[in-house]
Amino acid sequence: MGRNLSKYALIFLVLALSGVLFFLRNIHTLERWNCQSVSSLYQLQSSISSVFKPSGPFLALDQNRSYCPNLGQEVSGEEAHEERYLLESISWPEPPALGVPVRQSSDPARSYFVIKPPTNISGQATWRVGGKLEVLVHIQNFLGQPKRYGGDFLLARIRSPEIGAGASGRVVDRQDGLYAVELPLLWAGAAQVEVTLVHSSEAVAVLRRLREEPDRVLFKSLFRSGLLSETTVCNLCLPTGPRQPALCNYTDPHTGEPWYCYKPRMLDCDTRINHAKGDYKKHLLTPTESMLFLSSTIKAPVQALGMYNITILPAVKELSLVRRDRAKFLPSGYYYQGSWRPLAGIPIQQFNDSSTITQCLQGKLFYMYGDSTVRQWFEYLNAFVPELKEINLHSPKNVGPFLAVDIVHNILLKYRCHGPPISWTTVSTSELRYVANELDGLPGGHDTIVALSIWAHFTTFPVQVYMRRLRHIRRALARLLDRAPGTLVVVRTANPREQGPEVSLYYSDWFSVQLDSVLRAMFRSLQGVVLLDAWDMTLAHPTQPHLVHPARNIVKNMIDLILSHICPAKQEKKKS
Repeated sequence: MGRNLSKYALIFLVLALSGVLFFLRNIHTLERWNCQSVSSLYQLQSSISSVFKPSGPFLALDQNRSYCPNLGQEVSGEEAHEERYLLESISWPEPPALGVPVRQSSDPARSYFVIKPPTNISGQATWRVGGKLEVLVHIQNFLGQPKRYGGDFLLARIRSPEIGAGASGRVVDRQDGLYAVELPLLWAGAAQVEVTLVHSSEAVAVLRRLREEPDRVLFKSLFRSGLLSETTVCNLCLPTGPRQPALCNYTDPHTGEPWYCYKPRMLDCDTRINHAKGDYKKHLLTPTESMLFLSSTIKAPVQALGMYNITILPAVKELSLVRRDRAKFLPSGYYYQGSWRPLAGIPIQQFNDSSTITQCLQGKLFYMYGDSTVRQWFEYLNAFVPELKEINLHSPKNVGPFLAVDIVHNILLKYRCHGPPISWTTVSTSELRYVANELDGLPGGHDTIVALSIWAHFTTFPVQVYMRRLRHIRRALARLLDRAPGTLVVVRTANPREQGPEVSLYYSDWFSVQLDSVLRAMFRSLQGVVLLDAWDMTLAHPTQPHLVHPARNIVKNMIDLILSHICPAKQEKKKS
């Protein structure tokens, strides 16, 4: 009897060990099964909801899904009033009816612009420095017919590549298919006019609908405990219901910024180890809508009817321009000989050698928070100034945090990315920090510079989500400037970027320009904050293409502008 028990015990032990070995060898397969099951569940939910979408050529705005209209901290009455004002200020003209046939939508190839002849006191058709250039854009559809309503998204600029000069223009929608463009004349010489149709009004109507869908980009997190790991879907908000997994709530306790993940089936919420971008949601458009997002119609040039080149003559003091010839619109600055020249604020200086930068930054703490467009500033300074030595924090590439110091001159540079959503790479949960919380931890003072850039990862969310994030940052900046009024704060605006049929559904310049308008309005009234106009500095550049990460020459001019605020030029005293 004892022999039989020993025999069975041995067999049981062998089977148990075999089961453990099988589990260990297939743990990654089980993990993939679980990840796929969660992803499949999410896709099934999306597929079920898509069954009930209208079958027409266009999807109505009120048919979209929105799971998180009121998440986050409750806003005050004043903040609610500001939000309504901001939403009204960025309202965009809509087509007269939903579902305009594609052949009746805007066609950049058939549209054209006309340069208006100048009118000045001399009676001669000449353009002079200090005046303005007026252009009238005629938008026509694919049938060659003039459009009778507005809402198209246009960009305009004037440039002289041979002398490194360029400036952006203002486009005014006349709501009748015509667009008035005003371009300031800021330098002498030959110049050419460029008008670009970024999106037709019909495409903008589709983008407006897409903006209200917060799940165009999917996020995920890895959960791990010992040998067991699972991956689940995450977002600012997630659909819930009896068939959905439970949620893990990662709402920030200080700012109230919401973030959720589906709870793993076999692990606790506190085993989350990272944040990452999952995938882009596909099949966002109907077949008819997709015809509005062809390469030939996105960020396409509008040709001139007649001349597009002009010659700008020097200003003549004796023949002062009459009032109607003076430019009423002025951009924040312009390029001349490759250098940015602001039209308001302090004079810009050129920091062309590293020693002048070191001298300016001596004894300074320079903190940079936000997306990769502000990380460019850290990378530029770290590469250009040899005295700065980067400290290896073993941070993942492009994620940070990054730190560089010059011990001799007592300089510190630090970069840290903002909190979720982050859609470019994987970030450890230990490095997920909200900018407002980081600002609250800074002493500040005359030796401190803070630079912020928060926009690029918010184009796939409803604009109210962006307002909420900026609201928390603005509160933290107000607290910082109250306790340390000498702190220099630089807020970088958005910038235009490369566009394509797929990219524009997630990162369109139309999304960016809307966020840019909100950012300017929310920070304009905060004393002690410098707005760095990256939009103008990118759009106006005479030779560099539009990139989400502007070219080195543009970054260099941005750094020159910041350093000019840190170390303003000494004004010469006028002799009495």
